[in-house]
Parts: sequence; C-alpha cells; structure tokens
Amino acid sequence: MPDPESTDSVDAIVDAWKRERPDLDFAPLQVLSRVWRLSRHLDRARRTSFGTSELDSWEFDVLSALRRAGSPYQLSPKALLEETLVSSGTMTNRIDRLVSRGLVERRTSPRDGRGILVTMTADGLARVDRAIDELVINETQLLSSLSKPDQERLAGLLRKLSRDFG
Repeated sequence: MPDPESTDSVDAIVDAWKRERPDLDFAPLQVLSRVWRLSRHLDRARRTSFGTSELDSWEFDVLSALRRAGSPYQLSPKALLEETLVSSGTMTNRIDRLVSRGLVERRTSPRDGRGILVTMTADGLARVDRAIDELVINETQLLSSLSKPDQERLAGLLRKLSRDFG
C-alpha cells in the first residue's frame, strides 16, 4: 500500500475490493478507475472553458475539427464524422443545430454540385478561438502539479493505450 500521504479514493476502493474479493487482481482498477475519475474532472473543466464562448462540448468538437482543417474552415460531413467519431444521424443533427445558431453554413461543393461542405462562419471561428484559448489555459493549470518530463511520460503512456482502442 502506498504512503498514506500519497493515497487517493481509488486506493481505498481497491483495498476494499481486495479485502472482499482476494481472488481477483485489481491492478486494472488502479489505472482505469483513475482515468475515469480524471475524465469526469476534465469534462467539467472543458464545460467551464467553453462556457465563456457559449459552446457545448460537442459544438467545440465540430468547430475545432473545422478550425484545424485550416482556411476556409470547411469539411464534408463524412470528414467531420471521422474527426468526431459520431454516427451520421448524430452528425446531421449537430450540423443542423450549428447552422441554426449561425456557427456553420452548408455550402455546395465546387467539385461536385451534389456534395455538401460544412463551412464555419466568422462567429463560429471567433467562438472556437476563444474556447481553445481558455481550454489551453485551464488544462495547463490542471497539469501544473506534474513536471514537464512527467507530463511527457504520461502523454506517451496514454498514447500507447489510446492506440489500442483505435
């Protein structure tokens, strides 16, 4: 057991499970329960970051995919699906909602008169830029207890695990 000064709630949960079910190896809970708990904290921090731009997390996901595409900040709905990992029905609904808020527009593809491109508006660009500014500040603060080498090591381990999920 770790030093009491360096324990957290996951240690207490795992210790209780070990006591009740000594036949199981709870090593995965030591890692993944912490990842899950951290994801909840990160989700809250992201919602706070996006609040100043009046964006929901899903809106930021779509707008940031368009922003990363570079000027003129447009992608096909299929490319947006691949960037955001949602179903086509969900993406259609999200595009509709972003259009109604004036954050994106649907435009006919110049290459194929039947194809559609989703293009970010000036308002969408301003909001996503404000949101990413706020997000970087907040996430830097969240990681402030880790040294740069620790952050790099953690990023490498999480990258390795993330690749396994595809």
